[in-house]
Amino acid sequence: MKSILLSLALLTALPVFAAPKNVSYKSGDETVNGILYIPEGNGPFPAIVVIHEWWGLNDWVKEQASKLSDQGYITLAIDLYRGKVATTPEEAHEIMRGVPEDRAKRDLHAAVEFLAAQSNVKKDRIASIGWCMGGGYSLDVALQEPTLRAAVINYGRLATDTESLKAINASVLGIFGGQDKGISVDDVQKFAKTLKQLGKKVDVTVYPDAGHAFENPNNKTGYRAEDTADAWKRTVNFFASTLKQ
Repeated sequence: MKSILLSLALLTALPVFAAPKNVSYKSGDETVNGILYIPEGNGPFPAIVVIHEWWGLNDWVKEQASKLSDQGYITLAIDLYRGKVATTPEEAHEIMRGVPEDRAKRDLHAAVEFLAAQSNVKKDRIASIGWCMGGGYSLDVALQEPTLRAAVINYGRLATDTESLKAINASVLGIFGGQDKGISVDDVQKFAKTLKQLGKKVDVTVYPDAGHAFENPNNKTGYRAEDTADAWKRTVNFFASTLKQ
């Protein structure tokens, strides 16, 4: 009996988090869908726009949104592909190329507006994070949303010209692979240097032996568990310092 009571006590002591909630909101004249993750407890909470890779809003991205919510953030996993999810690189490339840039940026703005409209969200503590294609879009959010608090760019395309980067007010965390064939270390260093010269808050880490998409275990040949663990730790600490303080 004592062991049963002890087991029940341990179970009740474990944190319980809310189930994901499918949501719809307006993006221009369209209605778009996303998945909202809300931590248990009394809000308001900081919030994060979670932006998928070129595969689409698949299970791995949903897992990242859930894990970030477990850290005490409301997270919105957005769907730039309107329900499509790729299973091959060829399909991913085709779908990605079919997304109009203006529509994507409109969707990103709509996601920020949706979060800001929630009564349990801290309006001045909204951030973005993305991987691969989504990493580039996370930078776009920082470029077009002057009130964004923080942005995490995981091996996403970069802007390096001074005039563009002047628009950023958010703190920026960049995570890149030194062996990435699509994003050169020179561009990463130029990006960080330009932001620092502009007086922006930026922290960039390049993992020398990692390639593109090294944080996703579905990347069988390029996944790097140790670098991923370090990148996750940096992400958690970054959001804690920018959104919770």
